[in-house]
Amino acid sequence: MKSMTGFGRSKIEENAREYVVEIKSVNHKYSDISIKMPRNITCFEENIRKIISSNISRGKVDISIIFNNYGEEGKNVVINKELAKNYINQLKELATETEIDGNIKVTEITKLPDVLLLKIEDDESEIIWQELEKCVVQAVSNFVNMRKAEGERIKQDLIIRINNVEKFVDRIFSYTTGLIEDYVVKLKERINEILETPVVDEARLAQEIVIYADKCSIEEELTRLRSHISQFKELLETKEPVGKKLDFLIQEMNRETNTIASKSVKLEITNLAIDIKTAIEDIREQIQNIE
Repeated sequence: MKSMTGFGRSKIEENAREYVVEIKSVNHKYSDISIKMPRNITCFEENIRKIISSNISRGKVDISIIFNNYGEEGKNVVINKELAKNYINQLKELATETEIDGNIKVTEITKLPDVLLLKIEDDESEIIWQELEKCVVQAVSNFVNMRKAEGERIKQDLIIRINNVEKFVDRIFSYTTGLIEDYVVKLKERINEILETPVVDEARLAQEIVIYADKCSIEEELTRLRSHISQFKELLETKEPVGKKLDFLIQEMNRETNTIASKSVKLEITNLAIDIKTAIEDIREQIQNIE
């Protein structure tokens, strides 16, 4: 089990080049990957995205990459001349319209966005990717390990909480034993009090018992609730992402508990149903952190 929150960092220095990769994530319903990296290595973005996607299934993931090339090998400075000319024409037009000094220095033009570009030669590109990939893989490993550690803590907490829910269910079941028998005794006593006679219409009594039993029977709900609890525990032990499945089971457990509360004819059962709903809500909040 893995949490959706985590952080991983890696730094590598090779061949006068420095790489720093930082990965952080928070909860999200789906997988949302955002990569911030220098323009001169954006050609590797899709490769990086594939590495991240193969290691996570859900979460909002932000990747920040710093790349510093202190060497001369493989570098190629390129000036976007067409864009530079466009800048110059626009600046001259602005100077004429506003009647200000129109002298433009070439060094000032190179500072404008996307005019001066530093490109990596194709021969060097493969080497840089191998170095960057190593840094990314290390950062991802640190990131995943943190998510696993946090996921294990959440798992242990969920085990405690779901065991408490199971205990509440067992206590409710104990209160259902003899529920109908108690009702029969009380019904006969009530009839005797009203009619002041020990003679009771057994057919009518049986009919009332059937109606009451159907109205207050919660055996099916308890059976389904126990089944959901069993499935919940099994999912906690799987290695695949289970956040969505657990969330679905919690919804079903909450639905069965609501039905039990609505059918309850004993205060003890009602109070236990409230305890279960409280525990389920706590579990639901924890599940939102699970991948």
